[in-house]
Amino acid sequence: MRRWSSGSAGEDDDEDDGFSSPAASPLESEGNRRQIDAKGPRKVSTRHSDSLDRRKPDRTRAPTTIASPRHSRTAQSLDGAIKTQSVIPLADEAAVSKMAEPRIQRRARTRSPWSCSLLTLVTTALSTIILLGAVHSFVTRQLDPKGCMMSMMRPAFAKLAGFDTEHTRFASKYSVYLYREGGIEEDTMVRGIPVLFIPGNAGSYKQVRPLAAEAAQYFHDVVQHDTRALTGGTRSLDFFTVDFNEDITAFHGQTMLDQAEYLNEAVAYILSLYHDPRRSARDQGLPDPSSVILLGHSMGGIVARTMLTMSNYQANSINTIVTMSAPHARPPVSFDAEIIRTYKQINDYWREAYLQKWANNNPLWHVTLISIAGGGLDTVVPSDYASLSSLVPDTHGFTVFTSSVPNVWTGMDHLSILWCDQFRKVIIRSLFDVVDANRPSQTKPRAERMRFFKKWYLTGMESIAEKTLPQKEPTTLLTLEDNANSIISQGKRLALRHFGSSGKPRAYLLPVPPQGTPGGRKFTLLSDQKLDAPGESGKLEVLFCSVFPLQAGQSATLFSMNMDLSGDSTGSTRLACKSAATDIIHVPASTRSSKYAFEQTQPFSYLQYDLEDLIEHQFVAVVDKAVDPTPGWVVAEFSNKSDSEINTHLGLWRLLIAGLKLKLPAARPMVTEVKIPALHSSLLAYKLSIKNQACGDETELFTPLLRQYLSEPYESKFFVNVKEANINLHGIAPFMPPPLRAASSINGVSLQLWSDPTCNTSIDVSMKVDILGSLGKLVMRYRTVFAAFPLLVVALVLRKQFKVYDETGTFISFSESMDNCLRSSLPLLLLALSLVAMSLARPSIEPAKPTLHDIFHWRANGTESAIDFTKNDLLLGSQDPFFWFLVPLLGLVSAGVCTLINYATLTLIYAFSVVYGFCTARSSWIRNEDNRRTNTPAFATSSPRRRIITTSVLFFLVSTFIPYQFAYMVACIVQVATCTRALGIARETRSRTHFNFYNYAHSILVIMLWILPINIPVLVVWIHNLAVHWLTPFSSHHNVLSVMPFILLVETLTSGKMIPRVTSRFRHLTNALFFFLAVYAGVYGVTYAYLLHHLVNLVAAWLVAIHISSSSFSLSGLSDMLQAHDEEADPKKRP
Repeated sequence: MRRWSSGSAGEDDDEDDGFSSPAASPLESEGNRRQIDAKGPRKVSTRHSDSLDRRKPDRTRAPTTIASPRHSRTAQSLDGAIKTQSVIPLADEAAVSKMAEPRIQRRARTRSPWSCSLLTLVTTALSTIILLGAVHSFVTRQLDPKGCMMSMMRPAFAKLAGFDTEHTRFASKYSVYLYREGGIEEDTMVRGIPVLFIPGNAGSYKQVRPLAAEAAQYFHDVVQHDTRALTGGTRSLDFFTVDFNEDITAFHGQTMLDQAEYLNEAVAYILSLYHDPRRSARDQGLPDPSSVILLGHSMGGIVARTMLTMSNYQANSINTIVTMSAPHARPPVSFDAEIIRTYKQINDYWREAYLQKWANNNPLWHVTLISIAGGGLDTVVPSDYASLSSLVPDTHGFTVFTSSVPNVWTGMDHLSILWCDQFRKVIIRSLFDVVDANRPSQTKPRAERMRFFKKWYLTGMESIAEKTLPQKEPTTLLTLEDNANSIISQGKRLALRHFGSSGKPRAYLLPVPPQGTPGGRKFTLLSDQKLDAPGESGKLEVLFCSVFPLQAGQSATLFSMNMDLSGDSTGSTRLACKSAATDIIHVPASTRSSKYAFEQTQPFSYLQYDLEDLIEHQFVAVVDKAVDPTPGWVVAEFSNKSDSEINTHLGLWRLLIAGLKLKLPAARPMVTEVKIPALHSSLLAYKLSIKNQACGDETELFTPLLRQYLSEPYESKFFVNVKEANINLHGIAPFMPPPLRAASSINGVSLQLWSDPTCNTSIDVSMKVDILGSLGKLVMRYRTVFAAFPLLVVALVLRKQFKVYDETGTFISFSESMDNCLRSSLPLLLLALSLVAMSLARPSIEPAKPTLHDIFHWRANGTESAIDFTKNDLLLGSQDPFFWFLVPLLGLVSAGVCTLINYATLTLIYAFSVVYGFCTARSSWIRNEDNRRTNTPAFATSSPRRRIITTSVLFFLVSTFIPYQFAYMVACIVQVATCTRALGIARETRSRTHFNFYNYAHSILVIMLWILPINIPVLVVWIHNLAVHWLTPFSSHHNVLSVMPFILLVETLTSGKMIPRVTSRFRHLTNALFFFLAVYAGVYGVTYAYLLHHLVNLVAAWLVAIHISSSSFSLSGLSDMLQAHDEEADPKKRP
C-alpha cells in the first residue's frame, strides 16, 4: 500500500546525492497535505511540520538538525509559495483527502535519474544482445555473393538549353541532357529512338552512362550491320537524362510530384526535337516519334509511374517503363504525409485502370511495366517493395530479380544495378528487341514487347514463359536411313558422353508418349553444348519432328533446311521438324571446379516441355552433328511428373523443430523438384545440405545444380556444384499489399535439382531453419519500426510519470518510470497487441471480406475490387500467426533502446550542465543564498514582449517560408538548453522541487527526440533546396498548428515553470492521451509514422492547456505563462 511522505522540505534539501526526495508535491505546501496516523486522517499545518519529524527514525531527522538554518529559510519560502502556486482546483478538499489516504502508509521517494533497477538492466542487456545479434547477422550471415563486373564508357553530355522557362516553371532547378558516347556519337543530332533515364533519390543524371554507352557500342558493333534488324525498325537509342540536382524524393511527396510534372514537359520537348529538321537526322521515311521509353532507377521508377497520373501528361507519350530497384508497392519511409498520399493516389490509379473490364476504359492498356530488383544485396530499399503483383497483371508487367536473369545470375546492390556489365547488356538488348521505328509509338505492340521482356529477363521455366515451338512451322526436313537411325525405346533415357563417336552425323529419336499418359509426362534435355539453330554448324541440334510422307510430285523445297542423314540408302524416313533453338533455357554450368553461378563460363543448355506442348509431334530428334570424337555430353528423357515432383506438407513449426530430410533414390529423373508451400515468408532463412553423390566407375557428367525459385515474384537463385546453400527469399513480406489477382493457393519455395542420373546413386537432401540468419532478415523489413515502437514505450513511461505526479506530487525520473512500466503496463500492452495480431491472422489466400460499410455489396460492380490493399498496414504488417512473437520481441528491443537513449541523453545533458556551470560561475550564487532567494530568478529569461515577438516571427516564417520541421528542431535545441540549466540548478540546490522540474523537462525532451527523426527528412529536403539556390517557398508543411503546441510548451519550460498537478477527473485525460499515443504507435505507427508527430503535438497542446490553467484563459494569462517573474521569484514555482 502506498503512503504519502511526511517529510519536510528541509529534509529534502539535505539529501547527500541530491536525487532522493520525499513524495510531496512541489506545487503545494505542507499546509495542504493530509497526514494519516494510526487513528485516522488529520490536517497538519506547515508550522507544525517539525512535530512530524519526531515520528520518524533518527536517520531521517539527523540531516534536519545539521542544516536547520538553511532549511528554515527553505521552509519559509515554501510556505509563501502556496499563495502563488496554482493547482487545477477541480476536486474539493475531501476528494484530495480520499485520494491521498491509501498512499500515506509509506514514504515515496524519487530515485536518481541514473538509477537502474535489475529488471531494467536485464531488459536492456537482453534487447542489446538481440539488436546486436540482428545487426551482426544482417552483416555476416545469409549473404548473397557479388558477381558484377565493371563497365567502361567514354561519356559526354549535351545540355538542352532550349528547354527553358518558356516550357517549364522548373527550368532554373532542373535540366535535361543528351548523352553521347565518345568516339562513336560525335554530334548532338537526334536520329534514333528516344529513351529517358530518371535518376532516383539523391541520384545523378550521370548514372545513365553505363546503359547509354552500352547502347551506343552495341548498335555500332552489331545492330547497324544487321540488315534484317534495320528493316524491322531497329534504330539507335537516343539517351536523354534528367539532372534533378540530386533531389531527395524518397522523403518528400511534393518533390516527387514536381519531378513528374517537369518530366511530362520534358517528354513533350524531347518529342518536339524530332520534328525540328535543325535537330533531327532521322530517315525521312520514318514517322515522327510519339512516345518515349522510360528507364527509372529507385524513386525514379515511381516518378515514371507518377507521370501518367499527372494533369499535364500527354496521352500515349509513354508506353514502356523499365524500373530498377524501385519501391513500387509502398514508400520506403512513412515520415511524410505527402508521400503517403501520393503513393496512394498513384497506386489506386494503376489498380483501378487494370481492374477495368474493357480495354477501352483502361488508360494504361498500352503500357508495359517491368520491375527489376537486386535482391538481398540491396540494403537501401527492401527488394520486396519492388513487387508489382498488387498493381499490374502479368499481361502488362512483372517483377523479376537480377539473380533470375539469364547469363547474369547474381544479386546486386542499389547502385551496382546501374553499372553491372552483365546486366546492362541484357537491358540494352531487350530494348533493341522491343523498339520499332516504323511505328509512331517507336515500339512493338504490347504483346510482343511482353514476349521479348519475358525472353530476356525470365529463366524460361516460369509459368508465364512462352514457348515458341507450338507457334512455329516446320522448317527442316530430316531424312534418316531406315536401319541406321537410333530410336530410343519408350521410357528410356538418352545419355551421350561424347560427340562424333560414329564418325558421321547421327540422329537419336525419342518417341513422344501419347497424350493422356498416366502420371503426366514432361520432356527434359540438358547439355554442356550450345544448341544449334537451323543452318548453324555446331555439334548438337534438337528437333521436334513428325513423319512427313513425301508424295509423288510434292517438292521438298517447302523446307528452308534439308538435313539428309540417309547416306546412299534407298530406304529412308522423312521427318518434318521444328528447331528447339529459340526455346533454349540457359542455366549455369555446374562442374567440380564451379563455385558461383555468375562465373564467365559456357552455360548449360536446357530444354523443358510439357507433353501438351508436343501434341503435334511424334519424335524428338537429338542430332549429333560432330564427325570427329569431340568432348561434350547430352542427357534427354521423358519423365513422369509424379516421379520428378515431391510435394511436402511440413508446417513451419515442424520444420523449425525437426527440419526437412529427403532421400532421392538412385533411379530418379534428371530433374527433381521439391515443393515446400510452407516456406513463403521473407522473414525466415534456411540452411540446405546436399550430400555429395559418388559416381561409380564412370565419371559424372555434371555436379548437382540447384535452382531455388518463387512463382511470384519471379525470383530464382542458382547454386552450382552445390553441397550447402543459404536459402532466403523475397516471398510474403511485412506490410505488402495483397496481389491484384488473388491466388488460389500459396506455392511457397520450390527447389529444382539437376543431378547426373547416370551415376546411379542416391542423394540425401536436408534443410533446417537458420535462426541466426533469420534474425538478420528482420533488419531490412523492420528497420522503420524504430520510428514507432520506441514511442510506444516512451508514451507509457510519461503516462506513468504524470499519473504518479498527479497522485503524489513527485515527478519521478524517466528511469524509475521505465522500471514501473516494465513491471506492469508495458507487458500488458504488448500482450494485448500480440492477441490482436493473432486475431487478425488468417490464411493469405482467404477471400477478402466486405468492410462494415459495404457488407451488403452495394458498391460492387464489374470494375471495382473487393481486395483490401491496406489489410497488412496494422501492427507489424504480417497476418501469419506464426510470427505473433514479433510484437513482444520488438517491444522488448524497443524498451532497451529507449533505456539506452535515455541514458545517452542524460550523459549529454550532464556534460552540457558541467560546461554550463563552469561558464556561469554559480558558486557565488550559492554562497549568497539569501540574496538569491529574494532577487535572482532560477532561470534568467528575456522579457515577455521579446519572447512573444520571437515566437510570433517564428510562426510567421513557418506559415510562409520555412517548414514547421525547422521550428521543431529549434524547439528541440531550446529544450536541451532548458534541461541543461534545470539539471545544473538541481545539482547545486539538491532540491526535490528542482529535480521534479528537471525530470519533467527531461521526459519532454526524450519524447521530442524520438519524434525528431520523423521531421528530419523533410527538413533535409528543404535545406537541399536552399543549397541548390531553389528559393521558391516550400510547397508544403506550413501548418503553424503542427508545431505551435511544441513551441508554447518549450517556451513555458524556459521560464522554469513546473506543470501544475491535476487532481480532478481531468487527470484521466492525460492518462488517456498518452495511452492512445502508445496504442497508435504500436498499431499504425510503422505505416503512418508521420501522424506520430501530430499525436505528440496534441499531447503537447494538452500540457500547454494545463500550464495555462494556473491563470485565467486569456491573452493576459498566456502572457503570464510565457514570462518569468523577476520580483520575489518563488522556488516552489520554479525549479
